[in-house]
Amino acid sequence: MGYETILTESRGRVGLAILNRPEARNALNNKLVGELLDALEAFDRDHRIGAMVITGSDKVFAAGADIREMADQTPTQMRSSGFIEAFARLGSLGKPLVAAVSGWALGGGCEVALACDMIVASETARFGQPEITIGVIPGAGGTQRLTRAVGKAIAMEVILNNRILSAQEALNLGMVNRIVAVERCLDEAVGLAEEIASRAPTAVSGAKRMILRSFEDPLEAGLQGERATFHEVFATEDRVEGMMAFLEKRAPRWQGRKSDG
Repeated sequence: MGYETILTESRGRVGLAILNRPEARNALNNKLVGELLDALEAFDRDHRIGAMVITGSDKVFAAGADIREMADQTPTQMRSSGFIEAFARLGSLGKPLVAAVSGWALGGGCEVALACDMIVASETARFGQPEITIGVIPGAGGTQRLTRAVGKAIAMEVILNNRILSAQEALNLGMVNRIVAVERCLDEAVGLAEEIASRAPTAVSGAKRMILRSFEDPLEAGLQGERATFHEVFATEDRVEGMMAFLEKRAPRWQGRKSDG
């Protein structure tokens, strides 16, 4: 499928989406967000794809929302456009999503990275939520996901006072998984996604779902959900194949299907 603001490709079992508005530093407008989500949802439905990666350029992941598009909108127009609401579709993806971030990830760009399940950062990565400087607040998850990622005090400083986090600070705070050289960032993210895509699809999707629920449910409800999901996954061909492959000392051949037993 042809897109105007992103590039897509498949690398083995990994679906790759590249933000591609270089003239606007990959600023997120309605078209880019719509195309990105359409592409990711297509990968999510494709049984040949086991995990996904989002990236930008070496110099900028995404410099935030496109202020030129937003500046003259009324509150009613902004609300009816569905722009902010569209970001919620990132949270409904079943397959793991990895962000490969080099350079600036600001505002909506930072929120897209935070909505991913893992972040591989280059040494040049910089994360920030500068919305306060133009009189608004993050609206696509920044106040919620950043706080969960780095804690209240740091989130307050980033959001209320435009503090920019370096790649090393983000790593120290647990916001990113690893830091690599700029030229290795995308390959490292794709490699991580490839490893995950080689696992049992039913177990991967179940585990991702329960990890995300841990941020929402009280502990006891989370534990109950985990037990229920464990038994669901136990009733799959992947579980039978995985255990037999372990006992027979061979590589498993995953099917991603529920067992007849």
